[in-house]
Amino acid sequence: MSDENTMPKRLPKGCVEDTDRHGNVRVYYRPKGRPKVRIQGIPWSEPFMEAYRAAVEAKPSAPDLEKPVARPAAKEGTWRWLCERYFVAPEFTGTLDPRTRKVRRSLLEATFIEPIAPGSTKLFADFPLDRMTPKAIRVLRDRRADKREAANARLKATRQAFAYGIQAELVEANPAREVPYLTGKTDGHHTWSLDEVAQYIQRHPPGTKAYLALALLLFVGCRRADVVALGRQHIRKGWLRYTQHKNRNRAPVTLDLPVLPVLQHAIDTMPAAESDTPALAFLTTEFGKAFTANGFGNWFRKRCTEAGLPHCTAHGLRKAGAAIAAENGATENQLMAIYGWTNPKQAALYTRKARQKVLAGGAMHLINLDGSTGREVPPETAMQESGTFSAAK
Repeated sequence: MSDENTMPKRLPKGCVEDTDRHGNVRVYYRPKGRPKVRIQGIPWSEPFMEAYRAAVEAKPSAPDLEKPVARPAAKEGTWRWLCERYFVAPEFTGTLDPRTRKVRRSLLEATFIEPIAPGSTKLFADFPLDRMTPKAIRVLRDRRADKREAANARLKATRQAFAYGIQAELVEANPAREVPYLTGKTDGHHTWSLDEVAQYIQRHPPGTKAYLALALLLFVGCRRADVVALGRQHIRKGWLRYTQHKNRNRAPVTLDLPVLPVLQHAIDTMPAAESDTPALAFLTTEFGKAFTANGFGNWFRKRCTEAGLPHCTAHGLRKAGAAIAAENGATENQLMAIYGWTNPKQAALYTRKARQKVLAGGAMHLINLDGSTGREVPPETAMQESGTFSAAK
């Protein structure tokens, strides 16, 4: 009879034997160009072959976009030549966070394989920089015109590459700046209503991690990348201080916000940590580790779906908080102080909508058929009554 240490003379294709420092013989599947995979069990047994087949059929992992892709050297003076110099320049490696670098690199590298014209075998990778006119860049932008945000993201990345080229004296002008972003504004992420907040809380009451996540997003007003880093160490004497993740390497914004009683209650009602060394983050995975921004976004979307709100997102709560504050009378400067906006245009979007609601609520009674002006309605009363409808008897 054979045991697990009995090795047949022949192994399945691609398998090799390896003896560790303790003298144990192990079998690995060694695919070409990929890391080896250990195969447990007795070779040719059914458990072994099942693991072997899984290793053979496994797809290679996605390439790391932070690492340069092996390809022939770019010809000097071409679009790829400029981009590859940008990828190793301090303007790219020193000021952008890893996720931004990864996204921007993928956006620019995707332009390399774009044909310069429909049906052409010539690609933009080898396109001479002196022929990269606004017309050529509009071609690159409009190849993604079906997805406006993607088209504008590609254009923005192209502008940044040319901006670096000017500083490095590789090009004389930035033709991408002459190409406008695609218009046709959308509302972006859905803004939660108060009814939707109540529906979520009914499914995820205080004392749950899902409720704490909602409270942090709504009553701090932070983004996904910030909420995953917040912990008790950020709170002192009733105030929460944190530096926003966005633009932290170029123009960091540090915010000091009072901890509202409803948020403190959400924190206090969470069960005590089981370990003696509690995590530095309020929100952790099931393994006690801090979330990544994307991981938290996916987790929170599942909690929304459980509450019957599949259209709601984490960022939509940030928008809801700003809308509520504006409708309750917050000024543009106050909104900028809460949400860390440096451009008053962003705050103006919310205050303008709030003013419209107040003005409409105070003037709708003027639409009548008998010519009477009706009653005068104070703005604060109009805000409370806006949205209600009394049926005529």
